[in-house]
Amino acid sequence: MRVKRSASARSASLGPLEARVRGLREWAAGGRPTPPNLTNTSCKLLAQSCRMLSPMAGRLTEVAAKVGVSEATVSRVLNGRPGVSEATREAVLTALDVLGYERPTKLRGERARLVGLVLPELQNPIFPAFADVVGGSLAQQGLTPVLCTQTVGGVSEADYIELLFQQRVSGVLFAGGLYSGRNGAHDHYARLIERKLPTVMVNAGIDELPFPRVSCDDAVATEQAMGHLLSLGHTRIGLILGPPDHVPSQRKLAAAHARLAAAGLKIPDDHVENAMHSLEGGQAAASRLLRRGVTAVICASDPMALGAIRAAKRAGLRVPHDFSVVGYDDSALMNCTEPPLTTVRQPIEAMGKASVDLLVGLINGHRVESDELLFEPELVVRGSTAPPPRE
Repeated sequence: MRVKRSASARSASLGPLEARVRGLREWAAGGRPTPPNLTNTSCKLLAQSCRMLSPMAGRLTEVAAKVGVSEATVSRVLNGRPGVSEATREAVLTALDVLGYERPTKLRGERARLVGLVLPELQNPIFPAFADVVGGSLAQQGLTPVLCTQTVGGVSEADYIELLFQQRVSGVLFAGGLYSGRNGAHDHYARLIERKLPTVMVNAGIDELPFPRVSCDDAVATEQAMGHLLSLGHTRIGLILGPPDHVPSQRKLAAAHARLAAAGLKIPDDHVENAMHSLEGGQAAASRLLRRGVTAVICASDPMALGAIRAAKRAGLRVPHDFSVVGYDDSALMNCTEPPLTTVRQPIEAMGKASVDLLVGLINGHRVESDELLFEPELVVRGSTAPPPRE
């Protein structure tokens, strides 16, 4: 006689792994509460794993809903059958990648309509703004960005490149990275060259890498800032730059020397400080410069400039009456600081679109010269600069 067992009895007869997978499948489908002792991140990863283990029917349904086509269309794409437009086919394959499903074996050699977007950080508002421009431009080309944000102690740039290889991305766009430092590790970039993966880099880097670059002209930016302070009457001007091997900072320093030399002045070595591109780095560097008697400072980023303003206020000085500060980027809300920040604006809208155009050209097999496109910045005068105090 056949005995029909209850659900609990059937679960009890399963091995621990099978029971775990079954429970996670039910949870991922919304049928059970969140498993105990799991973080949100763990739950998301487990949900993705459960989707990859779920039946084909569920996969077809989810991909079809994501793309906005029928399950039959998804099935035709996965089985390599005719009758599907190239645009729809690419959309289905991209949805598979985004949802975390593996492509069928016969389709795995093809690159996905994904683009790796590597950012050095998100604390500086200029990088989220740039990512927004790039993401919109990529979407217009039918491409989806895969955001790779570097953090101290987090995933390394080399590891991100390997992860992007696994995702079969169509290309990579770097908005900053180790390539901007002469003394950094650069071996992992050779992997991009070996794979012939379309790659574009934003802002100045070492000359040895054969990738197209899109940069804001650091020399012009420094000339504009220095010219503004000289016109106000400042002669004791300090610089707060990035690390000594940082290529954009080296360009800014060379331009500052040239501009002051043209005015019959020079920058003493102790009027140049190297620091991290952060508010704290700018504050510490500005505190040292204030003790050396500078009346104005040009910073390599807006967060650095905000740190310089904080240092001046804590020293009992008024900005701009006693001390003038110029930033770089014109990132979000710099017109809302106290005082509103005088800064040099990077044209991130134009730079973002140009970098995507270059990358799409490479993806489509067009010849793109490995030159550097230089975009001219714009000085934005607000309330953090004024003539120096009278002796």
